[in-house]
Amino acid sequence: MTGELIRNPSPVGEVFPPVVAEAADGAPGYRRSPDQDRVAPARHPVVVAVVVVGAGPVGLTAAIDLAQSLEGTGQDVLLLDDDDRLSEGSRAICFAKRTLEVFDRLGCGEAMVEKGVTWNRGRVFHQEEPVYSFDLLPEGGHRRPAFINLQQYYVEGFLLERARALPGLEIRWRNRVTAVAQDDEAVTLTVETPEGSYALRAGYVVAADGARSPIRRAMGLESRGRSFRDRFLIADVRMTADFPAERWFWFDPPFHPNQSVLLHSQPDGVWRIDFQLGWDANPEEERRPERVIPRVQALLGQDTTFELEWVSVYTFSCLRMERFRHGRVLFAGDSAHGVSPFGARGANSGVQDADNLAWKLALVLRGEAPDSLLDSYDSERVAAADENILNSTRSTDFITPKNESSHTFRDAVLDLARDCAFARRMVNSGRLSLPTTYDASPLGTPDADSFAGAMVPGAPALDAPLAGGWLLERLGGGFTLLHPGGETPALPETVPPLHLVALTPEEDAEGLAAVRYDARPGTTYLIRPDQHVCARWRRFDAGAIRTALRRATGAPGC
Repeated sequence: MTGELIRNPSPVGEVFPPVVAEAADGAPGYRRSPDQDRVAPARHPVVVAVVVVGAGPVGLTAAIDLAQSLEGTGQDVLLLDDDDRLSEGSRAICFAKRTLEVFDRLGCGEAMVEKGVTWNRGRVFHQEEPVYSFDLLPEGGHRRPAFINLQQYYVEGFLLERARALPGLEIRWRNRVTAVAQDDEAVTLTVETPEGSYALRAGYVVAADGARSPIRRAMGLESRGRSFRDRFLIADVRMTADFPAERWFWFDPPFHPNQSVLLHSQPDGVWRIDFQLGWDANPEEERRPERVIPRVQALLGQDTTFELEWVSVYTFSCLRMERFRHGRVLFAGDSAHGVSPFGARGANSGVQDADNLAWKLALVLRGEAPDSLLDSYDSERVAAADENILNSTRSTDFITPKNESSHTFRDAVLDLARDCAFARRMVNSGRLSLPTTYDASPLGTPDADSFAGAMVPGAPALDAPLAGGWLLERLGGGFTLLHPGGETPALPETVPPLHLVALTPEEDAEGLAAVRYDARPGTTYLIRPDQHVCARWRRFDAGAIRTALRRATGAPGC
């Protein structure tokens, strides 16, 4: 058996260079911008419609979505990042079906799925015995799997390729925001570069600058919540193994007694292993190869050859800001909220923040909705964060019981779950990420007609196979009327304009769209640009559609 630490891993270089930008002289990352040479008047002019701060998965998603939505308007998007590299280490690896559907709409989902490891199934073990297995996507007729596993540096790389292809999106590396001020018209950022600081004035700012958010700190804001007194070790192991592409979770295994272990497959022959360590573990000591290698050997066996690609020890909290909107500054992703890693809720919820925010901000910038529409970003995504934090906290409490009685209860549930389906619903090794239904949103129109199924106002639209394609790609990224009856009604004139998808029975050859949307002749759905349901009716009614669209765009009095 051998174990070897790759001390300077550069897996990004296999597809994407670790340095993501170069100046004209070949220096990494930084390029001087014309704004640095601008002679600043007493009141800086607005030079860009929206600045996104942070080029991780959330910031890149927001910037791409905004640039696509503002194309042709003459309004540009500027993305700032204080580094010049893709993420170091695999970090977030589990990307959920809904997130993949967002990436499809941005034009890079297919490349991610092709590179990633697709999985729907998982297994739970207690000590040496399997408890049960599960399938997160038991039905067919979906374009995307329940999850793919893909290292964060690949996700960022594919998003970066897409961002570079958009003419209305500029990226500035090694541009660090150090101060924020705003008034009724714009936000003024102080930006530090290798050549000094400059002032930048923007209509709006999206702060996707991470859990330690410099913008949050500069504005005197904070996140509050609960911290967990436990430590976990991540070991990314490169090896050849015949394990299936499944999520395996052990409670109290013999190779790591009284703790938990999680195993996931990644591309390039890399496997993610999470070891619970306990609060008393020394983070610096536990990172050392001589501590990590024996733990991996105990799981894999003494004869398995492997290399350690990336090692990290982490603790975590479940917390959020009180509000995600502060005037013209809007917080998204880890800067706004944080959860435990169990359930893959961090990056997925952050991408869905961006998905929720971008279309609203684009409508405001295009003059098609009032600024007050952005308040719905705050209300919808705060509710989503609370849902994620609740699930994440419950997972952590089950995985890491804090007293003898809770430990006894957990073990009893695991023993029952081998034979009893009801007990399996109580096992919580991480309730895996699902999109939020905005059922309390002020943008939705309550049902006036009777419907069956999950497509209630506020729910994310379900995909279905169509002749030659898929339903979600037909819906696109604007407001859409979905009319499964096949006839083509006359669209009402509206602002923003509506896109019509009228499905014929021949297009819905398998009938899954009709089933999933409980369609009858005349059934009509209004779908938001983020592909959530706004409203639905049993007959096409132009007046009702106009009213629902006004409500969905935050029109006063609706």
